[in-house]
Amino acid sequence: MSIDTYLDLQHISLAYHTAQGLKTVVNQLDLQLTKGHIGCLLGSSGCGKTTVLRAIAGFEPLRTGSIHLDNRLLSSATETVVPEKRNVGMMFQDYALFPHLSVEKNIGFGLRKQEKQQRQHRIAEMLHLVGLEDLATRFPHELSGGQQQRVALARALAPEPSLLLLDEPFSNLDVDTRERLAFEVREILQKTGLTAILVTHNQAEAFAIADRIGVMKDGRIVQWDTAYGLHNNPVNDFVSDFVRREALLSQRAQALTRGEAA
Repeated sequence: MSIDTYLDLQHISLAYHTAQGLKTVVNQLDLQLTKGHIGCLLGSSGCGKTTVLRAIAGFEPLRTGSIHLDNRLLSSATETVVPEKRNVGMMFQDYALFPHLSVEKNIGFGLRKQEKQQRQHRIAEMLHLVGLEDLATRFPHELSGGQQQRVALARALAPEPSLLLLDEPFSNLDVDTRERLAFEVREILQKTGLTAILVTHNQAEAFAIADRIGVMKDGRIVQWDTAYGLHNNPVNDFVSDFVRREALLSQRAQALTRGEAA
């Protein structure tokens, strides 16, 4: 492990039992991320990216390898820290907001053990951070998709996790909102100095938000690099073709959304 490495995944493998037998989903995957950086796992459906995220969160057991966070062992084939003791926050694809709670109470949900004054101060900080001070008493159904996404982000950040995991956080939004919020989320995470891992199948999101991007195929990271490196120095034809294809799909989606000829 490098002295600068904060999140360290070493040779991790995960598998599921199926009717046909054991199916390997993640195969000897390595990943290292520096503190304060945003990483991204990018790939098509079924490549194993969400399974990696779930393993970091503690929801999936490892068959081989290890996961360390800030030099602390979270998982190995023989040891595991339960999810609630990892200090890892997670933002889900559907936001998972509580419909019966207001914005401020959703944000404060993970702060229930704090004293009231301390909790209210932290909620106010988070509302300011995501720009929703005027919507504190609203309920989720009264918000736009982008506003709900920011509430979910504020709730995940409120307990001050050591690491934030984001599982396809923009997938329910339209193309224009998705791109705008990707830049907003990056700015918010940079302000907090938080280390984060994003999972997405959308290259535009990955390039907008991440410092390091891992293009995945068949349970492995084929290339772990900057957006510039992936675009200009792909390690093989798969990465080159993937980056080119995803760029074309993104352009086509934008054209369709704006009513232009595809």
